[in-house]
Amino acid sequence: MSVKIAYLWKDRKRYLGMPLSFTRYSLSEDRLFTSVGFLNIRDDEVLLYRVRDIDTRRSLWQRLFGVGTVTVISSDKTMPHMELKNIKDPVFVKELIHQQVEEVKIKRRVRVGEVMTTDADGDGEPDDMDDPE
Repeated sequence: MSVKIAYLWKDRKRYLGMPLSFTRYSLSEDRLFTSVGFLNIRDDEVLLYRVRDIDTRRSLWQRLFGVGTVTVISSDKTMPHMELKNIKDPVFVKELIHQQVEEVKIKRRVRVGEVMTTDADGDGEPDDMDDPE
């Protein structure tokens, strides 16, 4: 039984700006997928509500060919670091992922607070990490 998923975005890893690889990326409303391989295929996914940070990098060669790399950092145990390498229009993809992450977090009522630490004694470690003596 095959389940059809509506994808918001799909692309392949590109070489010289052309999609000539067996690495495929896709984004649905609630997950980000990678599929790598031809005969032996490895599929991975990250649930969007677990995404912590999104980064975009474009080297000179990538810019010449109109591609870039989007890195997604998540709290997922099996896939904490996902790279979408050599994809077309990486800034657009980053913003699309960001919008979907925010929508999913609102729908699921996920609230993630940033942890702020202090170093009042100046020893280089946050005060909540110091051992009481």
